[in-house]
Amino acid sequence: MSAVTTPPIDLYYWTTPNGWKASIMLEECGLPYRMVPINIGKGAQGAPEFLAVAPHGKIPVIVDPDGPGGEPITVFESNAILQYLARKTGLFYPAEARARIAVDIWLFWQAANFGPTLGQTHHFRIYASDKIPYAIERFTAATTKLYATLDAQLARHPHVAGADYTIADIAILPWAKLWERQGQDLAAFPHVAAWIERMKARPAVLRGFRLKPAPDEPGPASRA
Repeated sequence: MSAVTTPPIDLYYWTTPNGWKASIMLEECGLPYRMVPINIGKGAQGAPEFLAVAPHGKIPVIVDPDGPGGEPITVFESNAILQYLARKTGLFYPAEARARIAVDIWLFWQAANFGPTLGQTHHFRIYASDKIPYAIERFTAATTKLYATLDAQLARHPHVAGADYTIADIAILPWAKLWERQGQDLAAFPHVAAWIERMKARPAVLRGFRLKPAPDEPGPASRA
């Protein structure tokens, strides 16, 4: 009798902080997946076949052939992907109500504050053709305040949402590891610095960060 194999999840991906959230979570959960490269530098996010799974034209997206009820499901928005995979596997998302609320708070903090602000900081400091001092100073200062908030939380707890490693850590780490390009001095945030090193020591985190499609890769690449 042949063994039942789990069909892989399709991960529509590129190497960005939000893309890393999904690759890290898939690695942490040990789920088989197939990377579908979406070269955002060449505009692949606007292709009709990608927009069919991602209406907003943003990576990451997952398509799980074994979704609820055994039917396929498409999930976009990186933190929704984290929640979906956590619920599917029962990993990194506590069942106890107060602990789960703490995770949700920091997931929303990342989605509403940390990610968007740091993204604007990246844009104005690195990618904008016109280097606008006001915008650079404004977003760099706002980023510093967010790191101070995170550092204060990590001074009280070993992980972002409390005692345990959760999807809140996975959501925040890919942005925080790029602190240098955000104009931050990590010496000012020792608890963040120590947390980043602890997180980067996790084998699944390293594998998630190392997932790199070739720039001209024509098709899916498998990861088991």
